Amino acid sequence: MTIQEAKAYAVEQRKNEIMRDLATCESGGHGESDRPIVGGRGAYVGRFQFSPRTVVAYVQQKEGRQLSLSEAKELAHNYDQAAELAKYMIFDLDRAGDWPLCARKLGLRQQVEEIRSAL
Repeated sequence: MTIQEAKAYAVEQRKNEIMRDLATCESGGHGESDRPIVGGRGAYVGRFQFSPRTVVAYVQQKEGRQLSLSEAKELAHNYDQAAELAKYMIFDLDRAGDWPLCARKLGLRQQVEEIRSAL
């Protein structure tokens, strides 16, 4: 493994750790569990508490795929897929503020800046 590959691997591991922390915060301590999580009287789903419309919009933007609301809910409940979408929103689109309480609690913006400066 080259130094550049090692650095990229370390950055990806750090991003994954941040996603686990964010999911745990958003889901009330449930992290990567397979149990479905619904919050906000059904308005938010999954570990990252996505609204289905948010999932539809960002999957369309990221991948060009159009999801139905039921497909969006299914994606939001799939930890790995939801984490990839959250990573895209946070690290590619600078949308850490979409999770205002947990972003503040976790110092998410600062962590994003630390990762960017490491690249």
